[in-house]
Amino acid sequence: MRSPGELKKEIEDRLKSYLSRDRDGLRHELLGLFVKVRALTIPQIYETLRKRFTITYHSIASMVGIIASRIGILHVRRNAEGTNSIYELKEQYVDLVTKILGTT
Repeated sequence: MRSPGELKKEIEDRLKSYLSRDRDGLRHELLGLFVKVRALTIPQIYETLRKRFTITYHSIASMVGIIASRIGILHVRRNAEGTNSIYELKEQYVDLVTKILGTT
């Protein structure tokens, strides 16, 4: 089993790799939203980002899914009605994401 330090380093590497493929700034903006707001639904993210980027609802859902599952920095909460899930940036990764966004 990995130590917390090893896990944090692996997540940092994954984040840097994910952001290195950001051609238009969309990934930076999406992660920046999570740093500012912390808990968002896909419709909220889409409405915010569509003002600045030409995107689809499904592309946003896909990006958030990748960040939640592959990178592992988001916590997913299902609401009682079963409609929109709420995605939250895990507290232990706020500083890491903020640092990486500032350097990339």
